[in-house]
Amino acid sequence: MHYHHCQQSTTSSQEESATQPAFAQTASSERSQEATVILRPCTPEQQLEQGVKQQQTGNWEVAREKFQKALSAFENSNNRLGMIQTLCLLGMNCYECRDYEQTIQFARQGLEMARSEQALSLEAQFLGLLGNAFRHQDNYESAIAYQQQSLDICQQRQDVTGQIAVLNNLGLAYKAAGNYEEALECQKQSLALAGAAGDLKTESQILKNLGNSCYALGNYAEAISYYEQRLAIANQLGDRRTEGQILRNLGNACYTLGNYESAIAYNKQRLEIATALEDYRTQEQALAHLGVAYDALGDYARAIQYYEQRLELARILSDRRLEEQTLENLRAACYALGDYAKIVEYEQSSQPSSESR
Repeated sequence: MHYHHCQQSTTSSQEESATQPAFAQTASSERSQEATVILRPCTPEQQLEQGVKQQQTGNWEVAREKFQKALSAFENSNNRLGMIQTLCLLGMNCYECRDYEQTIQFARQGLEMARSEQALSLEAQFLGLLGNAFRHQDNYESAIAYQQQSLDICQQRQDVTGQIAVLNNLGLAYKAAGNYEEALECQKQSLALAGAAGDLKTESQILKNLGNSCYALGNYAEAISYYEQRLAIANQLGDRRTEGQILRNLGNACYTLGNYESAIAYNKQRLEIATALEDYRTQEQALAHLGVAYDALGDYARAIQYYEQRLELARILSDRRLEEQTLENLRAACYALGDYAKIVEYEQSSQPSSESR
């Protein structure tokens, strides 16, 4: 059995590339004497394996305890490579738990040791980890510097997977710093490499980041192009929830461009998916966007239909803020139609609800 190397990827829930690393382990042997079984303490390699398994089930604190025990054991036996690998695991664990100060401490310690041992792959990992942690601390200058060093090593080693991850992370650092042009350039390079590698999930994540960067720059048509490419991949992978998220992005971009018909079409698809998934929150958001889009078209009667459905969901969810917001939308649409009697009706429906709460 073996662990995979502490390698970055591009499918993190936080947009950046960071996967759970794993390292080589040795199998332990069991020995028995007649009917007596001699129980041996776990080796540090076994502690690492157990920690990785705990992380896979979301037991981050238990996993960290396992890694700490392994680190102590490696220190006692002066196993420097084992220490470096464990520090990488500890840094990743803290990063996923958003403990960025502790992440930086482990990564700096590991980086120093990796350099002394000339372990370039691990050095690149620690540099990337530091870059991500500093970005979350809003220290963009350091984040960019560390990611660039990581990229240099990956290019030197011709590590394509590493380059894909680091270019994506470097793009996120530039974007966070407000340098959208550099962010786009990095993410386009990352996308080209991911596409050539045939890694659809990674490609999807990068397309999302590219679309968001273009949207932030006001390049809505280009953002739509990236979102549509990502939608095609989500369809191919059968990922309905991601489809819904992309349809939201597409609807927003089309609405901003004044293309209300397309915004409506995308939000209807989103509503259909949310309904199938019984996702009430996404349903009410899609209904709100549909109502607003029909408002923009001047089709107030159709807008009212969707606002009515949203009002029903707000009451099912017992969300008073959402209910009041939707009643306000309904009153505004009725005012545009000149239906003042209906406005009074909505006013009256609001009052008893507020008194009863």
